[in-house]
Amino acid sequence: MSEETITLYEAIGGDATLRALTDRFYMLMDTLPEAARCRAIHPPDLSGSREKFYEYLTGYLGGPPLYTDKRGHPMLRRRHFVAEIGPAERDEWLLCFRQAMDETIASEKLREIIWAPVERLAHHMQNQP
Repeated sequence: MSEETITLYEAIGGDATLRALTDRFYMLMDTLPEAARCRAIHPPDLSGSREKFYEYLTGYLGGPPLYTDKRGHPMLRRRHFVAEIGPAERDEWLLCFRQAMDETIASEKLREIIWAPVERLAHHMQNQP
């Protein structure tokens, strides 16, 4: 008997779910008053950020390596160092991500699997006390 392994990207529903997650994440960041500080460190037009995040998450979750094919190694902390990311901005980002995930990924178990490394990543991105 052979067992087929699938990626998180495939398990959550692939491209359609990832697009929905990314779109919802940026909609929340752009509209939630409790995400205002996080929103403020992003450019006025979020379309470029949205596309890069979609590309990054696609590869991060085991889908096609869109981000690295276009832009090389993510070097996320280095690329984000231009923005002052303190605990408030980090937590607001996590709030938006959590809500977007809860609304777009049906499986609670898959959301739990994705949450832990994303939360660690958000803490790693913090560059202000």
